Amino acid sequence: MARPTLTALAIAVLALLEERPMHPYEMYQLMLARGEDVLVKLRPGSLYHTVARLAEQELVRAEGVDRAGNRPERTIYRITDRGRKAMRARISEIIRTPGAEYPAFPVALAEAHNLPADCLLGLLRERLDHLEADLADLAQMAAWAQERGVPRRYWLTLQYLQTTLGAEVAWINAFAADLESGELEWEQFDDLTGERRTEPEQAWPGSEVAYDELPPVPRRSAAAARRLKLSR
Repeated sequence: MARPTLTALAIAVLALLEERPMHPYEMYQLMLARGEDVLVKLRPGSLYHTVARLAEQELVRAEGVDRAGNRPERTIYRITDRGRKAMRARISEIIRTPGAEYPAFPVALAEAHNLPADCLLGLLRERLDHLEADLADLAQMAAWAQERGVPRRYWLTLQYLQTTLGAEVAWINAFAADLESGELEWEQFDDLTGERRTEPEQAWPGSEVAYDELPPVPRRSAAAARRLKLSR
């Protein structure tokens, strides 16, 4: 049987069940309490669907029903040996090989020249406000864990997020400074109408240029694969 590809939410569910058996509602509440919705998109419907899918794949199995008071019955799930192996294999795969995650912000940056500089500066400052607030939240969460003696292996992802967000803040500050000072040349727009005063330049070559004149591309991109064929 082929190994199933696990989503981020599926990994989180299996990791919870590796701790102990529980029902989906308990998983949802526990993930919220731990702030794991920072790492995965967490919705009750998606969680229940993920658990059902894992059960179909025999990565988890139902092993009983919990009922407290007048609450509806809740099925308790346990991770299987197959589920444990699949979880470890998927974690290993993600850590080993960088994957294309296609975040939206780099796309917006690539096309930010379509905005007037003053408008872009205002937007960047708003983003910085949000990022600084996120960094403060992460610092508070890390401090809470450290003060209570939670082993670092369980919250090191907070440090990773602090580092990556901190790097983004530093880059945006430097970019905004260059833009505001005029050191970074920018396209011109009419202050009243917002229309361009300068025509957009064709900064990159088209598809008809010679192979040796093409700009470099990431080795994992589709363009790199096509160029490999051209070079042979």
